[in-house]
Amino acid sequence: MIFRSCLRVCGCLPHKYPILTKSITSGILSALGNLLSQVLEARKKAKNGAPVNEIDTAGATRYAIYGLFITGPVSHYFYQLMELWIPTTDPFCIVKRLLLDRLIFAPGFLLIFYFVMNILEAKGWGDFEKKMTASYWTALKMNWKVWTPFQFININFVPVQFRVLFANMVALFWYAYLASLRK
Repeated sequence: MIFRSCLRVCGCLPHKYPILTKSITSGILSALGNLLSQVLEARKKAKNGAPVNEIDTAGATRYAIYGLFITGPVSHYFYQLMELWIPTTDPFCIVKRLLLDRLIFAPGFLLIFYFVMNILEAKGWGDFEKKMTASYWTALKMNWKVWTPFQFININFVPVQFRVLFANMVALFWYAYLASLRK
């Protein structure tokens, strides 16, 4: 009975408060991605006999903040605008949507990720340049490899109101990868 009531309430939230719901789920799943990265790294260290660090709650908090204030709202509006810019009536919409996402949105969104994380880590411009030089191109190429099939499905077959959630499920593992890459 309580479970059904919770489902009924939670089922209404995406329709009643779409941006807030997407922002909160993005924040939670981003933080979980960071925590997953830390757990996997700790297991690897323990297996090799190296000392294991405690969980970095500040790192998970940074990812939660990024998901809450950047991923959720930006993704929501991007998918909404994509519907307007490239309607399903366009004969080449499948290709155009994928190209827009992969060639424009993905590189820009990854750049924003690096920039915001640098700010949240209270690091300077020199650190930002080092991280960009050391890992941006590698991360972008991996983004294209990992995300392209998922985004093909997401932007062409998932209803627009569920696209952020679909992407967040993939992002759980993607943020684990980015957290390990940026170290």
